[in-house]
Amino acid sequence: MDASDPDAAHPVTGLDEVVHQRVRLGILTIVHEGRRVDFGYLRTQLDLTGGNLSKHLSVLEEAGLIEVEKGYEGKRARTWITLTAAGATALAEEIGRLKQLIARVETPPG
Repeated sequence: MDASDPDAAHPVTGLDEVVHQRVRLGILTIVHEGRRVDFGYLRTQLDLTGGNLSKHLSVLEEAGLIEVEKGYEGKRARTWITLTAAGATALAEEIGRLKQLIARVETPPG
């Protein structure tokens, strides 16, 4: 680590508050893996109430990171979540920053 370089920002400064929050990071990761994910599946996987999940989905949707599609499957109302291109980019950048942090922790001092 070069402490003499004032322009070398610590990777933690690049973490995105919208993405980094535990539940929202989980949502983005699960949706990335599944491509199009049902609301109920997310609720179960993340062990959340419907209201809590809805609030987090609203934050991500307002940020343009996901799209929420409401419709029907047969007579049953369904809600599906997909990742936008901006969401995929934000997730990749967040994971990159986390990898940088991990590397700093795993690198022996000296």
